[in-house]
Amino acid sequence: MNRGRMRRYYAGILAVGMMGTGLGLAQGQMSGQASAQTSGQTTAQPSAAYQPKFPGDPARSESEAQALGYMRVVLRAEREYKKRHSKYTESLAALAGTGTFTKRMAHSTERGDYTASFRPNHDGPNHDGFVLTMTPKQMDSEHRSFYAEEDGVIHGDDQKAADMDSPKVK
Repeated sequence: MNRGRMRRYYAGILAVGMMGTGLGLAQGQMSGQASAQTSGQTTAQPSAAYQPKFPGDPARSESEAQALGYMRVVLRAEREYKKRHSKYTESLAALAGTGTFTKRMAHSTERGDYTASFRPNHDGPNHDGFVLTMTPKQMDSEHRSFYAEEDGVIHGDDQKAADMDSPKVK
């Protein structure tokens, strides 16, 4: 056997041994958790407090951060669309491909713990606008509802569906 072939052979044996060791450790941890659960002990994972994504981040949870991020992408894309076409879009599908808003983002209104809603708003003074909302599937202290119009200001409410009169989100 030549040296290169022997090195590959031993490297393969070493890799298999390491995988076996890793599987053994994983199984040991799993059986330890299972025995703790069957003995009545719970191995609850401590819930980590939300870590802000940037200075001044108004989100209270990872879910809120994702919902607000989606809203910011839509609002930026709408501003860009308006500059190009002198009007806002009639649907999220029409917005796809503008800025960083993708077809995939327009395809589904399900956004994790939230449902997105978009509609044109022709009631304003210019008869050209939109309303974007993010409604949590379960409203609680970590899942506020959000609302925005063409002015780009996001409003949030933890008691009811957010609207223009809800407090502004920083």
